[in-house]
Amino acid sequence: MSHPGLVKVSELVRKAPITVTPLATVEEAVRLMHREEVGSVVVVSPEGKVLGIFTERDLVRLIGEGKPLTTRIGDVMTRDPVTVYEDDTVTKAAMLMAEKRIRHLPVVDREGRLKGVISARDVASVLARYKEELGEVSE
Repeated sequence: MSHPGLVKVSELVRKAPITVTPLATVEEAVRLMHREEVGSVVVVSPEGKVLGIFTERDLVRLIGEGKPLTTRIGDVMTRDPVTVYEDDTVTKAAMLMAEKRIRHLPVVDREGRLKGVISARDVASVLARYKEELGEVSE
């Protein structure tokens, strides 16, 4: 395995991103998250540009504030989320996630169009594999 500083985040994107429009309701988004077994949905424009993200944390906040599940995602999403470019490294993604205390990062191309989403679990798996290989080399 390559050093995490050489692995591109695009290599971690395994499936098409799960998206909704700003007009989707929280209930629709949560049902989609459940069906797809993901912890977030990305809110996109018709052109595929990232407008926001809605995560499990956002759902907890929404419920805690007593807002109904019929609320539009566009009203409760995290706007302008932190993103990474598809050619950024896993190391950069890990640093951003730690610094911003986030678990999901939308991956975009240089035009800002969504290409996928990586999670803290994805990044941790690359780092763990690299650490294992280092251990094997040093033994």
